[in-house]
Amino acid sequence: MPLVNFTNLDFEGVKSALTEYLKSNSNFTDYDFEGSNLSSIIDLLAYNTYITSYNANMVANEVFIDTATLRENVVALARNIGYTPRSRKAATSSISFFVDTSNITPKPASLTLRKGTVAASNGRFGGTSGAFCILDDITVPVVNGIASFNNISIFEGSSLEKNFTYSARNPQQKFILPNAGIDTELLRVTVKNNQSSTASVTYTLQDNLFYAGSNSKIYYLQEVADERYELFFGDGVFGQQLEDQNYITVSYIVTNGDSGNGMNQFRFNGRITYTRDRTEYTVTNGISLLTTDYSSRGGDSIEAVESVRKFAPKMYSTQNRAVTADDYETLVPSKIYPDTESISVFGGEELVPPQYGKVFISIKPRFGDFLPNLLKENIKSKLKKYAVAGVVPEILDLKYLYIEVSSKVYYNTNLAPSSAEVSTIVSNNAAKYADSTELNRYGARFKYSKFLKIIDDSHQSVTSNITIINMRRDLRIVPNTFAEYQIGFGNRFHIRSNDGYNIKSSAFRVSGIQENVYIGDIPSSDGLTGSIFLFTLPNVGSENPTILRSNVGRVDYVNGIVTINAINILGGMEKDGQQVIEIQATPSSNDVVGLQDLYLQLDNSNSTFEMVPDQIASGIDPSASTYTVSSSYSNGNLVRLGGAVNVAETTQTATQTTTTNSSFTGTTSSTTSTASSGGSGGSTGGGGGY
Repeated sequence: MPLVNFTNLDFEGVKSALTEYLKSNSNFTDYDFEGSNLSSIIDLLAYNTYITSYNANMVANEVFIDTATLRENVVALARNIGYTPRSRKAATSSISFFVDTSNITPKPASLTLRKGTVAASNGRFGGTSGAFCILDDITVPVVNGIASFNNISIFEGSSLEKNFTYSARNPQQKFILPNAGIDTELLRVTVKNNQSSTASVTYTLQDNLFYAGSNSKIYYLQEVADERYELFFGDGVFGQQLEDQNYITVSYIVTNGDSGNGMNQFRFNGRITYTRDRTEYTVTNGISLLTTDYSSRGGDSIEAVESVRKFAPKMYSTQNRAVTADDYETLVPSKIYPDTESISVFGGEELVPPQYGKVFISIKPRFGDFLPNLLKENIKSKLKKYAVAGVVPEILDLKYLYIEVSSKVYYNTNLAPSSAEVSTIVSNNAAKYADSTELNRYGARFKYSKFLKIIDDSHQSVTSNITIINMRRDLRIVPNTFAEYQIGFGNRFHIRSNDGYNIKSSAFRVSGIQENVYIGDIPSSDGLTGSIFLFTLPNVGSENPTILRSNVGRVDYVNGIVTINAINILGGMEKDGQQVIEIQATPSSNDVVGLQDLYLQLDNSNSTFEMVPDQIASGIDPSASTYTVSSSYSNGNLVRLGGAVNVAETTQTATQTTTTNSSFTGTTSSTTSTASSGGSGGSTGGGGGY
């Protein structure tokens, strides 16, 4: 009887199948398989079969990019579809120093800082100092005996060089750099006719055959085993072909990646020279202490296997063009700006009113919150070769949508070590959720039921919770300038009271009013829109507002948009050097979504967790006659804490009308300005929202 069960891959299953097969053989009728030496032979056969099947299964897994585990296999599969994983990236910093040449006679006309290692940091890498390099020689003039080296960009790592001689007789020749940890963005490749030649030609990295001609001085790069890199050159069709005895020089930096971030103290460790009468001299004295312009940043590890699995198929699907939003979301982090932490892309046709011919891109960088304007323009420039003609990309600044929670946490006093200890545990668990990947990204969703469960599961004493959530955005203002402001929340507003005061703000000052004012709202009869007014209070907790100006703006409850008509705001709350007004609203759904360019965060610092003894569960009041009831619909104070107190009004000399783009459900807009200062929303202009 043949073996018919080929699905058993575990040891016991294989052993059982072998035993059943032998039992079916008449030669082994009434044979004691367990107590005989044959049992050992069956074990051996089963073990061998198990190992063979395991290896076969692993080999099969390594054939597909979704299941492969070894990096070299994942990289090889990605290479088959034209994807090169991102290399390690060197941290960069900027230093300045000067050299006093008073001890050099006669005075040199210029000094040269030689490429290679120029500075060292204090110990960070396993007790050894970190080296920082420059890629090219830097020559500066000597003025009044001083040579000033200002704003010198330095890169963490060791500067190395590898030479190859091309042999036309060896078609299988490979050019593999011997070191792991190379930053491929800093590669320098030059080619000479032969080793003794003095003239060299610089070759550039190419990743697209469409832009490669037969005479193009280009090279290609791919990752091979052990995180090393192989260079290869053109064949005379796609790139110029090398000739016999061509001498190739590859300069590169081997870096420690993200371990090089955060360095802010450096000592000079380079070589400065000058030339006199065709003789080179080294400067050893008169070098000042180094001044650090900013701490080292931007260092990153090699692209992880999980990232390669994610982006390689997506890059293949884009076919090196940007048509859909998914194409942009793939190309930007993988090809154009690798320091992208999160990205959101949407077309102008999704806005109300629509803006056809535009695609809006919002990027959260790994380091910091905002992209410099120069970097924005660089990204837009690189996108041109991928984008469809007639489609204009717009880079939007990061806009935060904050979730604030107010929770009454009921607990059994018999099971709680103390109220404070349980409160700490609840707060810590909420903080973990606030830092999770479910939030802190574009397209994130605050999951209300999950958050309630996190609170309930924090400690065995917690019996339930009543949690109220609010949304907040920070409106940046342009002080002492007439401007119109608009800010969106991307989520429908809930109207808690038809009497108004659903929209709340922190205090701010406006021209013509000597007191701090706040924003309030009155819903229309249909509950879809409402009007904005300004009011004041004798104190924050007061419920006796005095309305000072009516119809100063409007609110769209359906699309979650607050608009303030042209107004001269003198000042508000200061945050990160910016004047802002905190604006709060209650979402219609407790599941809040970070729509389009809104970056969703849970603001734990403005959230409260109040511990309430559960008198029923604790046995204090089993009949619930004196049970403390917490409202699920409390609206709290009419205003938010904080804001302007004393702001001096200056003479208004310019006017500005600004409609900010907050990219939320239903709106976007343009900017017009007659003032010499200010600007549209964003990281530097006025009227934007954080």
